[in-house]
Amino acid sequence: MSEKIYNVLFICTANSARSIMAEVILNRIGQARFRAFSAGSEPAGTVHPLTMDLLKRLDYDTRPLHSKHWLEFSGEAAFPLDFVFTVCDKAAGEPCPVWPGQPIRAHWGVEDPALLYGSEARRKKVFFDVYSLLKRRVELFCELPIAKLDALTLIRQVERIGHATTEMIPTSHE
Repeated sequence: MSEKIYNVLFICTANSARSIMAEVILNRIGQARFRAFSAGSEPAGTVHPLTMDLLKRLDYDTRPLHSKHWLEFSGEAAFPLDFVFTVCDKAAGEPCPVWPGQPIRAHWGVEDPALLYGSEARRKKVFFDVYSLLKRRVELFCELPIAKLDALTLIRQVERIGHATTEMIPTSHE
């Protein structure tokens, strides 16, 4: 009997950096157990160029990536979601649509690298730092024995993961 594949939606406001990163990371690391998507409340319309550059350098397929509105994942015609994670404070504070499937929700807030100004080297470093933090959180999420946890424990665990810090990240660059 095959294990359930969980649908996970990552949300941020613009859907141009953080949520896109989380989507591709989970689709790579958790490919046998998870199907990840991303969306925004006010999508930018394009993926941030430094996000694309970073993901290409890390050998992710960036061709299917695009910025999309969260309404694509809500309503009666949408497929059921198992988890919804906000990765920005603004999206966490916004009234969200009703998600099909009554997903478990948690906030995994991360600073927005797209808002940083400075040298290109500094900006690339911040994008990589955000990527690394999201990667660590996704790794922790993938380690959860989801099917064996009761709902309350699972909620606590995914909320705890949202507080994982950079100190919990290995120093290698993948």
